[in-house]
Parts: sequence; structure tokens; C-alpha cells
Amino acid sequence: MELEDGVKILTQLTDVFPEEVYVGMPVEMVFRKVREAGAEGIIEYGYKFRPRMAE
Repeated sequence: MELEDGVKILTQLTDVFPEEVYVGMPVEMVFRKVREAGAEGIIEYGYKFRPRMAE
């Protein structure tokens, strides 16, 4: 993914089917569950990107 200022990052997409993804798709950052870790089931959260909703 390339941000508006030209920085490129590797990230996960969410809330979209793979066949709907295209180069240049406008996206927004969201805070989501990434995984559950350890025997205690600690939930880890992080940032992912999803298609930007129409305004």
C-alpha cells in the first residue's frame, strides 16, 4: 500500500473480498483484532485497512 505522502507499507486488508481489491482503491485505517496469543488467550489488536466508505 502507498500512503498519500508516498510512503509504502505492508498491511492487511479487511472487510473486502480478494476479487474486489484493485490498485488505487481508496482505503481507511481501522483498529481490529489481529490474533489471540498464548494459553491465556490474550487478544492482540492492531491496525488494518478496509475500503473507504462512500461519503
